[in-house]
Amino acid sequence: MPTATDFDALDPRDFIIIKGAKVHNLRNLSVAIPRNQLVVITGLSGSGKSSLAFDTLFAEGQRMYVESLSAYARQFLGRMEKPDVEYIRGVSPAIAVEQKVNTRNPRSTVGTTTEIYDYLKLLFARVGRTHSPISGVLVRKDSVSDIVDFLLTKPDGDRFMVLCPLPRNPERTLTDELKILLQKGFTRLLVGETIQFIEELVSHPITEPDRLFILIDRNAVKHDDEDSQYRIADSIQTAFFEGEGTCIVQLINGQTHTFSDRFEADGLRFEEPSVNLFSFNNPFGACKTCGGAGHVLGIDEDLVIPDRNLSIFEGAIAPWRTDKMGEWLEPLVRNGIRFDFPIHRPYHDLSEAEKQLLWIGNSYFAGLNEFFKFLEANSHQIKYRVMASRYRGHTVCPDCRGSRLRKDAQYVKINGESITDLVLMPVGEAAEWFKQLELADFEQKVAKRILTEIQNRLTYLTQVGLGYLTLNRLTSSLSGGEFQRIKLATSLGSALVGSMYILDEPSIGLHPRDTHNLVEVIKMLRDLGNTVIVVEHEEEVIRQADQIIDIGPGAGIHGGELVFQGNHEELRQSNSLTAQYLNHTIQIAVPKNRRPWKQFLELRGARENNLKNLTVQFPLQVLTVITGVSGSGKSTLVKKVLFPALSKILGQQSEETGRLDLLTGDLKTVKQVEFIDQNPIGKSSRSNPVTYVKAYDNIRQLYSDQPLAKQRAYKPAMFSFNVVGGRCENCEGEGMVKIEMQFMADLHLTCEVCKGKRFKQEVLDVQYKGTSITAVLDMTVSEALVFFKDQPKIIRSIRPLEEVGLGYVRLGQASSTLSGGEAQRVKLASFLGRGKDADHVLFIFDEPTTGLHFHDINKLLTAINALIDEGNSVLIIEHNMEIIKSADWIIDLGPEGGVHGGHLVFAGTPEEMTKNHESYTAHYLRSKMPVSK
Repeated sequence: MPTATDFDALDPRDFIIIKGAKVHNLRNLSVAIPRNQLVVITGLSGSGKSSLAFDTLFAEGQRMYVESLSAYARQFLGRMEKPDVEYIRGVSPAIAVEQKVNTRNPRSTVGTTTEIYDYLKLLFARVGRTHSPISGVLVRKDSVSDIVDFLLTKPDGDRFMVLCPLPRNPERTLTDELKILLQKGFTRLLVGETIQFIEELVSHPITEPDRLFILIDRNAVKHDDEDSQYRIADSIQTAFFEGEGTCIVQLINGQTHTFSDRFEADGLRFEEPSVNLFSFNNPFGACKTCGGAGHVLGIDEDLVIPDRNLSIFEGAIAPWRTDKMGEWLEPLVRNGIRFDFPIHRPYHDLSEAEKQLLWIGNSYFAGLNEFFKFLEANSHQIKYRVMASRYRGHTVCPDCRGSRLRKDAQYVKINGESITDLVLMPVGEAAEWFKQLELADFEQKVAKRILTEIQNRLTYLTQVGLGYLTLNRLTSSLSGGEFQRIKLATSLGSALVGSMYILDEPSIGLHPRDTHNLVEVIKMLRDLGNTVIVVEHEEEVIRQADQIIDIGPGAGIHGGELVFQGNHEELRQSNSLTAQYLNHTIQIAVPKNRRPWKQFLELRGARENNLKNLTVQFPLQVLTVITGVSGSGKSTLVKKVLFPALSKILGQQSEETGRLDLLTGDLKTVKQVEFIDQNPIGKSSRSNPVTYVKAYDNIRQLYSDQPLAKQRAYKPAMFSFNVVGGRCENCEGEGMVKIEMQFMADLHLTCEVCKGKRFKQEVLDVQYKGTSITAVLDMTVSEALVFFKDQPKIIRSIRPLEEVGLGYVRLGQASSTLSGGEAQRVKLASFLGRGKDADHVLFIFDEPTTGLHFHDINKLLTAINALIDEGNSVLIIEHNMEIIKSADWIIDLGPEGGVHGGHLVFAGTPEEMTKNHESYTAHYLRSKMPVSK
């Protein structure tokens, strides 16, 4: 690759050239990235990968686009600062798929996020056909040309009459109606079988018949007479108007044909298909029962029958357990033998018919439906109102089946399937359905572009390993990895050419089995003519790259340099830290012994999402790893069921608990449960590592104890940049002042009063070992450990940051500049600092290896084992084989994802797992385990 000296000679048509990048910790880095290749940027966590890919390259691509717009347009867009770099040449339009916390919007679904649903709405609005739910006939309205065409199929010279029913206004008499018709120019009516003049009917009123028809015209079929056809069309149009949408043609043989320009059939009026009809975020298209939410507040079966292992006799029906309400149960127990009902059989073993009988009842006993009607009828009594509220929950809306659409939207179908049917299908099945879809020529022309967009997006979702999801699945219920790949599939769906895609660890949450498919999708994107730059640590992705850029050699202030650039073979021959792990020169050792366990938590009957009535034990005081293919139910089991259920038992705040029968076991052993994810530790520039690990309190106390501080009566609060007192009020303790520039990027300038030091000069006069409080905040963790070596309280708080591999992070570094992996390790360090005196805590980690290099995983395992040695328990959701092989106990879910997942495939030690032939995880684990002798 070129050296820095000949960068100016490179052709920007062949390379993306970055010279002298100094963003964050990049140390005047220069690199030339070849165009239209798959480029992987790797290196230690905190080495500067994201700074190069996102904060430099993507930021410049975005800034160039925004700067190309008018000043007026720029003021409405996010303003981006110019990266600190000498120059960047050859930048293409940039598209980034970053690590973001997934949305909590309750109306966001997989279909809306990927934009597939927008295309589906358009498809059904344009080529969907409405079918009557009564007879199944196609609903259509007749046009004038349809009736003219019908008449032209009759023999030449055949006579006919164009009629329409006489609409009646209840406020007018028949005579009044007839006089109005005369004024309009009509002369005849069809009364029964005879035609009569309106004038005669006015003069000699008749006994009012059931129906009267206005004779619009009498004519004969003339195939070659254009004037006659115009007259017929005009008569039909008049009939539709006077008959309020109904036109009747009576042929000479007495046959009568009724036509309507109203969209109706079987006596029902239907809405014509339109985009709004299929939009659940629009009041017009939203289900009238649930308001477009997909669920209603009704009687929740899981609350009525909480433990499905019990029989009816043992009290499976919760509301009938009391003596008073037991009166409803007694007839069932006493008479069950008469209709062969098994009252001693566990509820989960009952047939569907037997379960349904409990709700509807029979002549021997009143069912649960009748019981809840009784509660509602007596809701004026508070005891019944309270009882009814106990068993209400969010249940799937019966009208829209959870699709959120008004019921009549389901009457619009394409090849027998409604839009509701399609959004409830797994993506893989939907993709297959669209491949086999056959349309008429006209429909095919209308739908061609729409179908292309839908098929491309469904194919990408399947290829990135998400074929098991449904388009109706709530985005908020997805795991982090699933949401990342949905955003990737959405980006790929646009299929742009000549662009620069920058992906941030697309393999997050992906089982090794599915990583190969992901790489193939990324290669397809490259083959279209794009430059694909991936920040990644996954070995499979690194191996498949055309070009590898290794940033290092260390992290933080020790990184930011180009360590290596070349292909995979060349990397293996280098001496970088990445190469040493790939070559197994350095490797994470398999533990010699697995920790034994006796205490455990047992989760029974978990049924949330795709979990199949799962019962599983979670050992305590060991390292347990939950694994399985993508979509097998790992996140649902831990995040939606175990964590909320245990939190509520321990009295901690929690989200709604997923469906389960019981959480039992050694619950009294666990005093606290902590879920450690990769969300930022704080979003403002005021949040930083030293405050998060509670070390800053001791540092402020130390400074307030200095002689000068005591002399001036400074309290610890004087050394806080968050409160009024010692901080600089010009910048309010930020050290920087923001100048808004309207349509240009906002300027962040060093505060001219405190010169970026955050505090007033009189506070900076107080020093410890000749160092001010500002200088302490600028120290790295490693430097602070040396500086405060004689302060055990401070050392105890910040040493865990060094132990988890964050020695390069500055104490006062804004948390918003930390990566997801760094934020997670800061949280871990805050718990390590508590020591063995803390209560037994169950720590739950969600993919802690995200953003971590092999070397960082080694440090992470050391820190996690330290937590266990302090008497805690650790549960990790993970796909990384280095973590899995280091576990004391593995729980493997599967065997597949989605509807084919949710089963317990294996539970045991890694050694036992290698002998399992049903688990996909076991296949990949064998290569990481030592060969048994």
